[in-house]
Amino acid sequence: MKKFKSLTAMLLAIVMTAALMTGCGPSISYEQSQPPVQNSTAADPGPQTSDTPEAPQDLSFAPGTVLRMATGYNSAKTGLFFDAETAGDGVTLADGKTYHTGELKPTWAAVQDKLGMVFKDMYQGNSATKEFDFWKERLGDVDMVSGTATKLTENGEVGSMVNIAEYLDQMPNFKAYLEANPIVRMSITGNTDTGAIYFSPYFDGVDDIERMPLMRTDWVEKLLNGEGAFTASASNNTAAPVYQPYMPTSGKVTVDVVKLDGSGVESVTKDYDAAGNIIDKMNAAGSMSGVDAVNMLRTYIDEAYAGYYGTDRANLFVGQNAAWDADELVALLRCVVANPQTLNGKDSVQGLFSREDDNNQRRVDMFRFAGTLFGVRGLESRQDYLYVGSDNAMHDARQEPEAYEAMERMNAMVKEGLVSKAFVENSKESSATYLENDLGFMHYDYNQTQTLMNATKLQEGEKYMAAMVPVARWYDGSNDDGVYMRFTESWRSVKTDGWGISKAGVGDDKDKLNACLALIDFAYSEEGQILMSYGPEAWRSSETFTFNGKVMPQISDACREELWNPDLGANGNYTNYARWYLGSTLSFLKSQAFEYQCTHDVGREGAGYISTAIGLGTIKHPELALASNPWYTIVPTVLPTTKVENDTIAGYTDLQDRFNQQKDGDNLLLNIMVNGYTEAGMQDAASCADTVTNTWSGKQYLALKQGAWERDVAFYDTLK
Repeated sequence: MKKFKSLTAMLLAIVMTAALMTGCGPSISYEQSQPPVQNSTAADPGPQTSDTPEAPQDLSFAPGTVLRMATGYNSAKTGLFFDAETAGDGVTLADGKTYHTGELKPTWAAVQDKLGMVFKDMYQGNSATKEFDFWKERLGDVDMVSGTATKLTENGEVGSMVNIAEYLDQMPNFKAYLEANPIVRMSITGNTDTGAIYFSPYFDGVDDIERMPLMRTDWVEKLLNGEGAFTASASNNTAAPVYQPYMPTSGKVTVDVVKLDGSGVESVTKDYDAAGNIIDKMNAAGSMSGVDAVNMLRTYIDEAYAGYYGTDRANLFVGQNAAWDADELVALLRCVVANPQTLNGKDSVQGLFSREDDNNQRRVDMFRFAGTLFGVRGLESRQDYLYVGSDNAMHDARQEPEAYEAMERMNAMVKEGLVSKAFVENSKESSATYLENDLGFMHYDYNQTQTLMNATKLQEGEKYMAAMVPVARWYDGSNDDGVYMRFTESWRSVKTDGWGISKAGVGDDKDKLNACLALIDFAYSEEGQILMSYGPEAWRSSETFTFNGKVMPQISDACREELWNPDLGANGNYTNYARWYLGSTLSFLKSQAFEYQCTHDVGREGAGYISTAIGLGTIKHPELALASNPWYTIVPTVLPTTKVENDTIAGYTDLQDRFNQQKDGDNLLLNIMVNGYTEAGMQDAASCADTVTNTWSGKQYLALKQGAWERDVAFYDTLK
C-alpha cells in the first residue's frame, strides 16, 4: 500500500537537510514574527527597491466603485468567484467561512476590502485567447479582461485597451518593478514609438529555473552503487545499438561541479583517454545482458572520473556533485531498460516518458529536454523557437540544422526502446500510471507537482527526484569550439497571458480607470505580491522563513491540511489549490515561496541541489536583462510587432501548424523524434532547416521578429 507522508514531516526534513548542507537550495530558517508585509524588502518574484511605496499615491476613486471583471486563468474553476464545481453546496475554508457559488474567493474578497472597489463577475471561464475573443466586440460591457499579450496589444494599438504606460508615474510599485527588470519592460511594450503598455504581465514565478530532469534515483543507486560487480538473477538484453556518441571519444573534458556537501565548487575531469566513451564501448560490444551493461557502465565511471565517485557511482547522476552528460544518460537508460527484474520485479520498464503521452502540450517537453541534452538553443524559448545569439540577433531553432540533429539522436533512442512505448504510440498512459506501477524511470517536468508523487504514488524507499542539469556542448560565442557546461533555457519570465483595461468599459469614468490602475499597482506592492501568492492572513502563520534571501510567511497549519483535503481534490498541488479555492496565482506575480513549502521533501532535496548549483554558477541560464554576452539574454516573451506584422505572421500557416505546441496539435520535431525523417516527410537536418527557411516562410518570419527586436532594444536604450 502506498504510503502518505505528511507535509509537516517534510518541513522538518528540509530544516535538517539545510543544516547538513550549507548553501543547498533556497535558504530556509524559521522564527516567530508577523508576516513581512510592511517593512522588509520585495517578495520573491523579483528585485524592487526597499523604499517602494506600498500604495498608489494619485489613484483615488470613490469607495464602492464597481469593476466588471472578465478575468481568470483558464476555466470556470480558476476565476475570481467560486463556481458550482468548487463551491458545491458550500465549502468551508481555513478562515472558518463557508463560501458558496457566485461569491468572491478569499484573495479577492481581501483585495476588495483592502482597496475599496467592488468586483462584478463577468468571466466566461475560458482560456485567455477565447475569453478575449468572446468580449472583443462588446468591450463596453467589461472593465478588465483576460487575453494573450498579443491580442491585448493589437487591440490596444487600435484604441480598445488603456495604455497603462501613461499612468506609470501614478503607479510606483509597478513602475519600480519595470525599472528593475528590463526584459519585463521589453516584453510588455506594445509600441516602441510611444512606449505603450496594454496589459499587466503575469509571472508564474520569475528569474528561476522552471522544468528540470526527474528520475527514480533509488533505481540509479541500486544499479551503480556498491563494491564488486553487479549481479542479478535475471536480466534482459540491451537492444542492438543505434545511438552514436555525442561527447568526445578521446581527450579530456573538465567541468565545474558543486562539492558533494554543497559547500563550494570543484572541477572534475572526464578522461576519455583513460576510459573511452561509454557509448562507443557499448556499441562495439553490441547487444549484451543487462548485467554486463551495468558492469561496463560502473567500470567506465571508475576510470573516466579516476575514482572520484568511489562506490557511490550513482552520484554521477543524482548527487549534488553530478556531472552526467547525454552519452552517460543513454548508457544508464540501456541499463535501466535491460534490468526490470532488479528494478521493479517485472518483465519491462520504460525509460524516458512524458507526463501525458497523448497530450501534445506535454509531449513537447521531450524535445525541450533534447535541447538541454544536446546543447540546442530555442527549443525551450519564451517565445516560439526564438533566442538571442551572441551576435545580438534573433535566431529561430526551426531554421537551424542542430535542432533536427538533436531529434535524430532522440530517434536513435526511440529505436533502442529507451523512450516509452506510450510516448511513441501517443497513447493515454501517463507518468502517474508509470510511477504508481513502478514502470517509468525519467521525465522532464515541473518539480513541485511531479515530486508530490513521492507521497501519493511511491512506497517507502522509492524516490523520484530532480536530477542535475546535464553537461552539454553549448556555442555561446565565447569560442569557436563551444563550451562544455551546464546550461538551462528553462527560465521563468513573463507569461504570454495578462489582464488589460477596456477603454470602452471604463470610458470617461475616472473612478473606474483609477480603480483598475490601483489594482494593478497594488498587485506589484510587497503586500500585494504576498496576497496574490498566499491568499489572506488565515492562510499564513505567524512564523516566517527566509526564502532566496527574503523573509516570507510560512503557510498556516489550516492551509496545509486544506491542501491535502481529499474533498477538495488538490492532492497537495499548490497551484490547483490556490487557483481553485484561494483565487490567488491567477495573474500578476506568483512567489515561489508558497509553492516551495508545499513541495515534498524529496522534491526540495533535488531542487535544492540545482538551486545551489545555479547560485554557485555551475549551472548557467538566460538573464532577465541585456547581458554583456547577448547569448545569455532571455528572449522577451512578446516582441513589439505591429498588427500588420502579426497579421502577416498569422498567414505563415506552415510555421504555426507544423510546429504546434497545443494539446491536439502536430509538431514536426516530435514526428522526427518518433518516426525519423522519412516518415515525417523530410530528408535530413539540413533539408528540414532549409524547408522552414525558404518554403515555410521562416526567412520572412525571422526578419519581422528581428526588426521588432531592434526596435525593442532601441526603445530600451531611451529609458536609461
